[in-house]
Amino acid sequence: MDELVAARLAAKNWPFSLEYLPQPVYMVGGAVRDAILGRVREYVDLDFIIPVDAVKVARKIAQRYQAGFVLLDAERKIARVVFPDATADFAQQGGESLIRDLHRRDFTINAIAYNPHTQEIIDPLQGCKDIESGLLRMISPLNLQNDPLRLMRAYRQAAQLGFTIEPATQETIRSLVTSIVQVAAERIRVEVGYLLASSQGTFWLNTAWKDGVLTSFFKNATDKSFIKLAAVDQAAALISQSWQELGEELVNYVRETVKTSWLATAKLACLVDLNPEIAEVELQELTYSRAEIRAVTTELRLFSEIKAINMPLRKQYFLFREMGILFPAVLVLALANDIVAKGMFEESMLVSYEPLIKRYLDKNDVVAHPIPLLNGKDMMRALNIPASPFVGELLMEVGVAQAEGKISTVEAAIEFARNLVKH
Repeated sequence: MDELVAARLAAKNWPFSLEYLPQPVYMVGGAVRDAILGRVREYVDLDFIIPVDAVKVARKIAQRYQAGFVLLDAERKIARVVFPDATADFAQQGGESLIRDLHRRDFTINAIAYNPHTQEIIDPLQGCKDIESGLLRMISPLNLQNDPLRLMRAYRQAAQLGFTIEPATQETIRSLVTSIVQVAAERIRVEVGYLLASSQGTFWLNTAWKDGVLTSFFKNATDKSFIKLAAVDQAAALISQSWQELGEELVNYVRETVKTSWLATAKLACLVDLNPEIAEVELQELTYSRAEIRAVTTELRLFSEIKAINMPLRKQYFLFREMGILFPAVLVLALANDIVAKGMFEESMLVSYEPLIKRYLDKNDVVAHPIPLLNGKDMMRALNIPASPFVGELLMEVGVAQAEGKISTVEAAIEFARNLVKH
């Protein structure tokens, strides 16, 4: 076996000691595949098959290292141990033998085992050969049928690894598409999320849609949706090249707890209906979070409005209020729309957006980033008026006047509001 692969899989790289594992024990799945490929993961994710007492072994390791313990499947005896920067899953051998167990997996490249005690690779299905060829090959149609999520995983793994799907496997996926509706929407959403985040993702999302795997989930997508999706990739590259700061913001996550980037929300906006209200229902059905849904619907509502040539300051002010940190994503969608309309893309397309880009990037700009001179309580106290929606309207008008340069002090803001009340 390649010494380099053995070094990558060595127990010294694990979050626990090899002495806690019985003999025999086998590491399987993504960690083995990635070690053969030479792919380095930031987060260590290990999978082990243990002939007996898998849950007991996992519990003992969790106790010894004061790590988290989760019983994933009591019936099939699968447990997870969660370390600060690693996860280890321990599963009891399903078949009479390891070979039988490996034959139950999805693709040959994920059916390679490694014995850490003997440093031996066990590869009954020629997965190493398929890794070398960059091929994703099913083990059997029945294995895909037994867990229809594997149909979607084929496209995701092809994108992440830069592989192609072996023709007979793709043909089988097409023949099994009706079974994909058995899969819970949130599991599909997770796979789509990986594809939206991958540099190869657009091609494979399009392929999955053409093969019929995504049509029951993105009911309003058309061929044009995927042309626009490709244009979003081009627009993002153009923006990052011309305005590095915007490019950096595009890859930020929507929330710490929602690992979807702003760029991914712009891509998602291409796959749903153009009408924000219909899009909202679609995204709810796919179990997207409120933050993601708000991002997509706001982008759909505003992308056609942000060309700033001769746009009054008042309109710019309200636009920035609505967009906030969504501006880079709205910009990407607007630029992608231009690319699709022209059938090409060039740097000069960005010119019409420059006034707004410059405003957004200038944190002192009073139109894009207003610092209110007054709040509601200040307003009610100064003018001696009760709480009502009218206070909000006054604050809005004061904000516009500040953006237009008519006022710049608290006193001037109060005077301005007082005149509005009079008239």
